[in-house]
Amino acid sequence: MTMLDSKIPAGEISQKWTKYKDHLKLVAPNNRPKIDIIVVGTGLAGASAAASLGEMGYNVKAFCFQDSPRRAHSIAAQGGINAAKNYQNDGDSVYRLFYDTIKGGDYRAREANVHRLAEVSGNIIDQCVAQGVPFARDYGGMLDNRSFGGTQVQRTFYAAGQTGQQLLLGAYSALSRQIGQGNVQMYNRHEMLDIVKVGGKARGIIARNLITGELERHSAHAVIIASGGYGNVYFLSTNAMGSNVTAAWKVHKKGAYFANPCFVQIHPTCIPVHGENQSKLTLMSESLRNSGRIWVPKKKEDAEAIRAGKLKPTAIKEEDRDYFLERRYPAFGNLVPRDVASRAAKERCDAGFGIEANATNEGVYLDFSSEIISKGKQSAYAAGNHNPTDDEVIRLGKAWIEEKYGNLFQMYQKITDENPYETPMKIYPAVHYTMGGVWVDYNLQSTIPGCFVAGEANFSDHGANRLGASALMQGLADGYFVLPYTVSDYLADDIRTGKIPTNSPEFDEAENSVKGMIDKFLNNNGSKSVDYFHKKLGHIMWNKVGMARNEPGLREAVSEIDALRAEFYKDVYVPGSANELNQELEKALRVADFMELGQLMAMDALQRKESAGGHFREEYQDSEGETLRDDVNFNFVSAWEYGGSDINAETLHKEVLNYEYIKIAARNYK
Repeated sequence: MTMLDSKIPAGEISQKWTKYKDHLKLVAPNNRPKIDIIVVGTGLAGASAAASLGEMGYNVKAFCFQDSPRRAHSIAAQGGINAAKNYQNDGDSVYRLFYDTIKGGDYRAREANVHRLAEVSGNIIDQCVAQGVPFARDYGGMLDNRSFGGTQVQRTFYAAGQTGQQLLLGAYSALSRQIGQGNVQMYNRHEMLDIVKVGGKARGIIARNLITGELERHSAHAVIIASGGYGNVYFLSTNAMGSNVTAAWKVHKKGAYFANPCFVQIHPTCIPVHGENQSKLTLMSESLRNSGRIWVPKKKEDAEAIRAGKLKPTAIKEEDRDYFLERRYPAFGNLVPRDVASRAAKERCDAGFGIEANATNEGVYLDFSSEIISKGKQSAYAAGNHNPTDDEVIRLGKAWIEEKYGNLFQMYQKITDENPYETPMKIYPAVHYTMGGVWVDYNLQSTIPGCFVAGEANFSDHGANRLGASALMQGLADGYFVLPYTVSDYLADDIRTGKIPTNSPEFDEAENSVKGMIDKFLNNNGSKSVDYFHKKLGHIMWNKVGMARNEPGLREAVSEIDALRAEFYKDVYVPGSANELNQELEKALRVADFMELGQLMAMDALQRKESAGGHFREEYQDSEGETLRDDVNFNFVSAWEYGGSDINAETLHKEVLNYEYIKIAARNYK
């Protein structure tokens, strides 16, 4: 075990890039050396990075396993993007965003990275407006804001309930421009299956063409991993079904440390699980907590009657409803951070007050009736009607809700066949986001020189819990405003390196390793499908490395996943061949990585003997059931070094978190 240094520079980015630009001015444009960069993943972080670096004159190769960058999972982000603009004049500032983010992450994030994120947040909004992103506007035409969990100011910019999609379209337009100008080559339906190191530096990747099955070698002077998070290790999550950890895990296996893998975010507003054969979960935006009130019945017999279909929630009187978040956290109410809200919902359901008629009786209500009445009266008054009827109030209130959240309500009704304007939504926490990821320094460079990691694929900004609307902020900050400087700083030393050849022994070894794994799966002749093993892994992860963890359960998870992994390699059946579109083969390669990651997550949770943010150890909680951190012994980033096929051989390194501008305190939202 060693202590890590995050390599935070004392001043500005070094002067190497300035010298590089001065050198270029002396060279005729047609003879300037071309430097190649690979970007893996084209969500917000990847698309913005590829577009920015292409604009700077680099040769960029961008890879995504989807049929288009527009299919990246960033489109699923609904509620908004944070920025410290203080448009509402409610006391927001760069420091307040910085403080809220550190506090929301339960004081387990690196201070310097978070402050930089807060500093550039305002520039992101200007950039996106210039691209034509249709942010919501108020009656005067100014950009509108709303609140999100963990804050008491309105700093979240939004585009109805499809903010991620609109932001990605903006980044995609910038990317498409660079593709059209020849600065970016786009490789759709390609999946990175290994990274290639030459002389200790990242110099390329092995990618599989998912249509033809062909393995391809691509070289570069630097590689950027922007491939998203690893929530699908739980099988059921709010992530797209194709989301995976493969790119980040292959980098880890080649020497990049993997940081804080146990820090997983459970989102409180997901549509509850309804059956054993369900393949994914659907998220309802956190923005709904602005207008909805979360409750369960006060009486167990009412909850039982609702589950049995004998009682409707609208029949429960106001005095018989337990608005448990408002009761427990009066200062923040329904806008407490995601981990706090999720644990509170779990506590009520564990106590027998859940309202959903599923196998676990888990579910709570998100009710908009109070907001409909409140906004209906305001709308009527603004229109000059100072004595509206009840029907007019309801009609105007529903119209206000529809304008703000209409597409979300429509999506909910299509999935559940219930009208959320009339009947409260059913919600329950589910796996959503991963704060852990590849360890990076201040420049977003991993422990492999030349391998940079951005967005959800790295660990750097969110600590033990991410505040809502901060994922889009981080992805665009990394792509537009950090990587163009830090990657250029690194590449200044490569100005005379020349093209990296792909016929080297290092590329041979990496490609042969990938071929060997593919052949192993196709020739296995097992009897069970990939999904069979993935579901079993997800069951272990959710029950023992999920919302609540304890030492016996974590130890069982490590051994159970070890046994499942052995069975997986022995008995998995992958039909088809390597030289065709073969989605079962794709899944097998991804689940193989999830098996190893799942064990490491349990190991990381086992050694972190405290509760912090999304990591809740049952042994470490206060008298009111809140997280109990240990700032003396665990105020560090856990960075794991790969040690071979036996996951128990991983080595733990620690980066101590030093706070200069924030005082560590108990996280209190009451």
